[in-house]
Amino acid sequence: MSRDIQGFRQKFGVIGPSTNTIVQPDFEMMRPFGVTNHYRGIFTPDSDAVSNETFIAGAKLIGQNTLDAVRNVMTSSPDHLVMGMSAVTFFDGAKGADAFQRQVEETAGIGISIGSHACTAALNAYGGVKRLAILSPYWPAMNEAVAQYFGDMGFSVVRDHAMRARSWTGIAAITTAQCRDALRLLDGDDVDAIVQVGTNLSMVKLAAAAEMWLGKPVIAINTATYWHALRTRGIADKIGGLGRLLEEF
Repeated sequence: MSRDIQGFRQKFGVIGPSTNTIVQPDFEMMRPFGVTNHYRGIFTPDSDAVSNETFIAGAKLIGQNTLDAVRNVMTSSPDHLVMGMSAVTFFDGAKGADAFQRQVEETAGIGISIGSHACTAALNAYGGVKRLAILSPYWPAMNEAVAQYFGDMGFSVVRDHAMRARSWTGIAAITTAQCRDALRLLDGDDVDAIVQVGTNLSMVKLAAAAEMWLGKPVIAINTATYWHALRTRGIADKIGGLGRLLEEF
C-alpha cells in the first residue's frame, strides 16, 4: 500500500471525548516529523453538575460510545490507535483495562495504546518505582478505580488528590497554578513517582518541569500514552523539553 504523503512514518488514529480540548494540541506538541494524528470525537454530552455518581456514569457512557469513534477513525486507515480518554481504561482494574483494549482491537483490527497500561509501561521504563501519588481532575470514586488498577499492576498508591471538576469541559480550565499546588500537596519522601491522570487536564509541560524540582518521575498521562504509541510502533525519536520519558526512554 502506498504511504501517506505526510504520515509516511506512521498514522495514528486518536479517539477521545468530544468535550476534550487538550489531547489534540498535546499530541501535536509531541508529534515527530512524518507522524500524523487523526482525531475523532467520542460523543460526550457535557455536564455542569458532575459528582461522584454522575462522573462514573458519564465515563461509562463514553466507554459505550467508543466503538463508534473507532469505526469512524478506521476509515482513515491508521496504523495504530491512541486512546485520548483515561477513565474508561482504569475501570475494573487490570482485567478491565485488558478487556477494554481487547474489545477495541478486535473492532479495529489494529493495536491501541491506552492510558492505564501506558502509565504502567512508563513507570517500568523509569525503574525503581513502587509507591505512587495520583493527581486527577476526577472525583474520589474514580480515583479509587485508578488506585485499584495500579494496585493490580504491583504498585502502592500512597495518596491521591481529586480536583473535582464540575464539568467535562471544565477540566480543561484547571490552571497550571492549581496543578502545581496539587503536586506539592502530593509529594513526599514516601512517594517514588507522581502520576497525573485525566487527559483533558493540561499537564505535559508542568510535569516535565516538576520532574526537575521534585527530582522524581512525574508522569502526565498524555505524555505516557503518546510515548507508548510511538515506541510500540518503532518510532524511537527522542523529544526534548517534555520530560525524561520522551527524552531518555
